[in-house]
Amino acid sequence: MKRHYRYLHVVGFEETNLVGNVYYVNYLRWQGRCREMFLHDRAPEVLADLSTGLKLFTLQVSCEFVAELTAFDEVAIDMSLVELTQTQLELSFEYLLVSEGHDRLVARGRQRIACMRAAEGRGTEPVRVPEPLVRALAPYRAEAYATHG
Repeated sequence: MKRHYRYLHVVGFEETNLVGNVYYVNYLRWQGRCREMFLHDRAPEVLADLSTGLKLFTLQVSCEFVAELTAFDEVAIDMSLVELTQTQLELSFEYLLVSEGHDRLVARGRQRIACMRAAEGRGTEPVRVPEPLVRALAPYRAEAYATHG
């Protein structure tokens, strides 16, 4: 069984385009929201550290679309840890239409994030992934990412 952090969202009209389906940039917004809620729920120490100089830089983001979503669809965004290095992490996201007790894949995405901190007189430099974040992510390590690779 795959381990993931789940964020639930109901699509609003403001997230759709003239055709009536969800505008693509909203999938990326939902990745960010899922990540934020994960920090809020599972790693509040990291949120506190963000106010004292830690920066989580999104280096790369992607999304592959499989099916469309429309207004009032309920979508689950499942986030898993794919890779953890000393200063970076990579997250995977699966977007699932939740309907009548069945989840149907509609998109999948990834994010690569670098941990940085302002260095006096030297701009911003990479720092180790904070230990509270490492601990919070541990239960969400993805299984082999072969189907997305």
